[in-house]
Amino acid sequence: MGFNIILDVFYKKSNIQYSISMKVSVYKKANLPDHPGVYFFYKGGEILYIGKATSLRDRVKSYFGRDLIATRGPLLVDMVVQADHIEYQETDSVLEALILEAELIKRHQPRYNTKEKDNKSFNYVCITNEKIPKVLVVRGRKLNKSEYKKVFGPFPNGLQLREAMRIIRKIFPFFDNHSDKKQNYQFYKQLSLIPEKDQENNIKNLILFFQGKKKQVIVNLKKDMMKYAKEKEFERAGEIKKKIFALEHINDVALIKDDLISTAKNNFRIEAYDVAHMSGKNMVGVMTVVSDGKIDNSEYRKFIIESQKDANDTGALEEILSRRFRHAEWGLPNLIVVDGGTAQVNVAHQVLSRYQYEIPVVGVVKDERHKAKALMGDEKIILAHKKSIILANVESHRFAITFHRAKRNKAFL
Repeated sequence: MGFNIILDVFYKKSNIQYSISMKVSVYKKANLPDHPGVYFFYKGGEILYIGKATSLRDRVKSYFGRDLIATRGPLLVDMVVQADHIEYQETDSVLEALILEAELIKRHQPRYNTKEKDNKSFNYVCITNEKIPKVLVVRGRKLNKSEYKKVFGPFPNGLQLREAMRIIRKIFPFFDNHSDKKQNYQFYKQLSLIPEKDQENNIKNLILFFQGKKKQVIVNLKKDMMKYAKEKEFERAGEIKKKIFALEHINDVALIKDDLISTAKNNFRIEAYDVAHMSGKNMVGVMTVVSDGKIDNSEYRKFIIESQKDANDTGALEEILSRRFRHAEWGLPNLIVVDGGTAQVNVAHQVLSRYQYEIPVVGVVKDERHKAKALMGDEKIILAHKKSIILANVESHRFAITFHRAKRNKAFL
């Protein structure tokens, strides 16, 4: 009976892979460019899925690789099988692709986008109804749209949105929630973050930019520049000229960096995660790192679990991974190893999907003595890195137990 189940799983996986392989012609027909933009998977006239890309060609190609089943959840595998053609819209920058993706998902509500993610965990860009408006990033679970003048989003990747807002603020200066208008107005004014006479136009142009209307923004700015030049206000005309240049040459290198899968081509980085507690008390989690087969304990990280009050290992793992992927500055791994089976692997895929990262996951299933008895994941990856996977997992278990004991002893004292 067990053998028949294994055969059934094998044939099911083979049929899915065959269906995906047959779809390669769909990718080739799309003739995608090596430029930033937004891509659309269609079935007939229905948009199934919308995504953004640093390179449309490379990003969409990743959906047709042999590792799709291991690196993507079953939902997106089904989407690729269902799709019959692909379309795209180029943008001038990755920043504009990020903004356009959010606007189009909001407008079209593709079924595979809405099924794949929980909008309550997403971020929104909100503009307040004040004389000098604030531009805020607000979590979906805290959002009340009626409180704001304009709301843009949802934006799935919080890390990329924060970097995007940093870039945008240099072009369209604004107050955020950390700005005290009474105390900091003169300071921000000196930094040209709050242009006194132009703030109303500044917010209008920022809104147009978030609506994907950069061309209209440039037209508006050129009109203002000519107006100030005619009135011999050359300094202000010069400032607008700089703003036009910034819009036409958006410096979004940081966003391009965040959209890559690995931090270095020649350095295979494995991150392993484990949870430790005693009946749900003093629950902690850890991340250990093995790079090119060697332990890198300078990269280890500790997490005190905040969201779980009982012995919920999968809930704790979700918190750890969610917190970890808010830190783009840590770089990205080539492989994630979790301590556990199907439940833990699925949680890891869900978090990666939420942050739009395509990173393989391997689960280490243990016996009653907590020794590895099976590895779940891409067979080629497991075969190539089995020794490092086991090492990373053993280290994560040891490090988690050590951290838990230290926390438990401190609490006892």
